[in-house]
Amino acid sequence: MKKRLGAFDLDAMFEAPPGVIALFGRSGSGKTSVINAVAGLLRPDAGRVEIGGALLYDKAARVDVPVHRRRIGYVFQDARLFPHISVAKNLAYGGDHDRDRVIDMLGLPDLLDRRPVALSGGERQRVAIGRALMSHPRLLLMDEPLSALDAERKAEILPWLERLRDEAGLPILYVSHAASEVARLATTVVVMEAGAVKRVGAVSEVLSDPAAVGMIGAQEAGAVVYARIAGLDRIDGLTELALSGGRIVLPGRLGGLGTHLRLRISAQDVILSRERPVGLSALNILSAEVTALDEGPEGVAVGLRCGHDRLLARVTRRSARALRLEPGLQLWAIVKASAVAPQDVGGAA
Repeated sequence: MKKRLGAFDLDAMFEAPPGVIALFGRSGSGKTSVINAVAGLLRPDAGRVEIGGALLYDKAARVDVPVHRRRIGYVFQDARLFPHISVAKNLAYGGDHDRDRVIDMLGLPDLLDRRPVALSGGERQRVAIGRALMSHPRLLLMDEPLSALDAERKAEILPWLERLRDEAGLPILYVSHAASEVARLATTVVVMEAGAVKRVGAVSEVLSDPAAVGMIGAQEAGAVVYARIAGLDRIDGLTELALSGGRIVLPGRLGGLGTHLRLRISAQDVILSRERPVGLSALNILSAEVTALDEGPEGVAVGLRCGHDRLLARVTRRSARALRLEPGLQLWAIVKASAVAPQDVGGAA
């Protein structure tokens, strides 16, 4: 689709499979404009919008399905609930499709008689999501639904969003500029920059690509890996995780034995060594192979293959030269157990 918005040109085109499709990029990259066009709130100058075979907009064919007939649920940054009525009545305003299932899936039974003013920010967003789902949408749009929440409220709602992803059975177009949210929730990532789509792919591929670091931002760069809980250390309070390329430990209880997780490991928290290190306190040492290098203004992004997973490291140019990094090089990746933050650990889709 194409749209001229003052001095800003939106020219975005992508196709994505079902699941959570994250529109990811810096503020002002055009993410919200895309979902507004999908919702019918913004009319493109050219292009088409199609969801699951249903054509909603086609400039050339003169197709423009009205907003109220597109069957799209929209969850905004703020919950936009009616303050003078109960949660139950707010939900009913969206409809009554799958009412009991939606209420159970989002953990709302104990909130039904309360009014929005008595809810936390995370609870209000769960109600807003429930209201959107009860309209029986073919697609759910979520425009930075966690941006107005503090860290504690984000931690409260993220598991519910994971459950929504896994159980709702409908595609979700999710706007965010936070890498930790995208890493936990997305199945597909669409990276946007200056109104254009720069990269589309599976979350584990896009976030681990050294060439994408410049678009994502050096501080936000990090890879997604998948793990299974293989052990619980009651003495140190550590959880042992089995990855395809080895085992690591993280602090805290992350679930029961056999639980599958996905982790975001920040590129700046991965240290590289040509020799297996000895005499270190670090517990997480993985064998890895360099797959790609990308030099940018803030150093060198290093793509790594570790078993079937991909990691990403960020080193200085001096370190890259000293290590003589090149594709195919076998080395060791060291990850501090405390480097993976709680918000970067979630359920695997």
